[in-house]
Amino acid sequence: MRLVDTAAEQALLEQMLEASKPPLPESAGARGYLLSTPFRYVSPWPSRFRPTGHAGVWYGAEQVATACAEVGYWRWRFLTDSDALRDQVLHVEFTVFEARVTGRSIDLTAPPWSRSRALWLDPVDYTACHALAAAARQRGIQWIRYASVRDSSHGPCGAVFDVDALSLPRPAMQQTWAARVRRERVTFSRDSLSLELDPADWERG
Repeated sequence: MRLVDTAAEQALLEQMLEASKPPLPESAGARGYLLSTPFRYVSPWPSRFRPTGHAGVWYGAEQVATACAEVGYWRWRFLTDSDALRDQVLHVEFTVFEARVTGRSIDLTAPPWSRSRALWLDPVDYTACHALAAAARQRGIQWIRYASVRDSSHGPCGAVFDVDALSLPRPAMQQTWAARVRRERVTFSRDSLSLELDPADWERG
């Protein structure tokens, strides 16, 4: 709305933007923007359960603090990997929302998978996770529950391969969190709540 004068102009701009994006997978359209976006794009960068150039994965966490740790790590990496930004401060806002996940899954925090815990928690090498994700997809597994690498308490996360496993509760919960990212510390805040993250707790990966 900052770019246009009327609701009609905004709708036209939204249509133009939508037309420039990759098409949504057929089953993703009915899930809404928040749930379907990760399945729309192919990233040139790998993530824990998605190799470079492969289909998208929706990542979530069971606790807000864990989600903040995961997101905060990558914003901190963006800052510290840039010579021009390393000594600056980034201010970013994030929308935290609640989703439900069901369907066929495996839980890497429980036996027998937990016996290979070191593989799933490796901060740098995603090889084992990528191999597991490929095998899981072939067998119709819709999502993986796993321990967070960036949250020092190792709170549970979920990597969802199939958008059909996702839904939004009604009414859907949404919160806006502000992040202040510095080389020495990452701080998330919302109203009177705050969360301090120490990059020293993160093994660089």
